[in-house]
Amino acid sequence: MEKTLNLKIYLFGFLAVLLFLSSCSSRKYTVKSETKAAKAADAMSNLKSKQLYKFITDWTGVKYRFGGLDKNGIDCSGFAFLLEKEIYGITLPRISRDQAKAVNKKSIDNLKEGDLVFFSFGGNDVDHVGVYLNNGFFVHASTNRGVIVDDLNLPAYQRVLVKSGSVN
Repeated sequence: MEKTLNLKIYLFGFLAVLLFLSSCSSRKYTVKSETKAAKAADAMSNLKSKQLYKFITDWTGVKYRFGGLDKNGIDCSGFAFLLEKEIYGITLPRISRDQAKAVNKKSIDNLKEGDLVFFSFGGNDVDHVGVYLNNGFFVHASTNRGVIVDDLNLPAYQRVLVKSGSVN
């Protein structure tokens, strides 16, 4: 009788451990759909132009290089210059300050895919440019992170946004 009781306790303990281990291994981890990366991926998946999607994915991660105009390094105005030329057949000036002059001003709420957004990080003059995608996201050549899709609604961008619009 004692052996039967010990066997039952042993089996019960074994089953409890087995159940515990199996419940741990079946736990599913999910990524919050509200993360910045998920939102950026969503903006990319909602692009109307598949050419634009390919262009951005081909350039994503290319490092920033002042004056650069190739995949060894590119600056913000060079990236906007190449994108507008290759995707929309529009020839922009090479410098962001001059690009801003070539744009018809538009409210940020009325921006469409391919419109330009301009920033002034260093004072009054335009010194940075990006290309609007959708849902508050834009693509640009960041000095720290290279070519990246970013959230225009971040306070760091909202504070320095000086102009947005479409090319004449």
